[in-house]
Amino acid sequence: MKSIFQELKIRKRHIAKTFTWRFIATSDTILIAFLVSGDLNAGIKIGLIEVITKMILYYMHERVWFKKGISNPEARHVIKTFTWRLIGTIDTILISGLVLGNFLSGGKIGFIETLTKIILYYTHEKLWYRFNYGLVDRLKKLKRSKK
Repeated sequence: MKSIFQELKIRKRHIAKTFTWRFIATSDTILIAFLVSGDLNAGIKIGLIEVITKMILYYMHERVWFKKGISNPEARHVIKTFTWRLIGTIDTILISGLVLGNFLSGGKIGFIETLTKIILYYTHEKLWYRFNYGLVDRLKKLKRSKK
């Protein structure tokens, strides 16, 4: 059974992952929205709205996945990547369509993001998997297995 201290450390990990991913993803969204719409202000507006919606959605996604028992890291990274991308793409299309007043352009932004963000998210997951920040139990297991 996890102590409150361990649970807080895990939550800090999820919050840290949320912020690092959001920085990468928002930069990508602003660039793609600008390239599709030709309007930097619209790109920034879409990106800023997504900061709020996607941080909430990403945090919830992390909490759900933390409870999943998929032990194969490769399978876990791939499945998490695609589930998150589905949620993120729907959010992007809706926000972009509303901001631009054109859901066709929102769909284009969402489609392009699907390609770029799958690669970016998978890389983000692989990097975070190497860090033990907030994973007290994983550190203890690693130390025991080396004995």
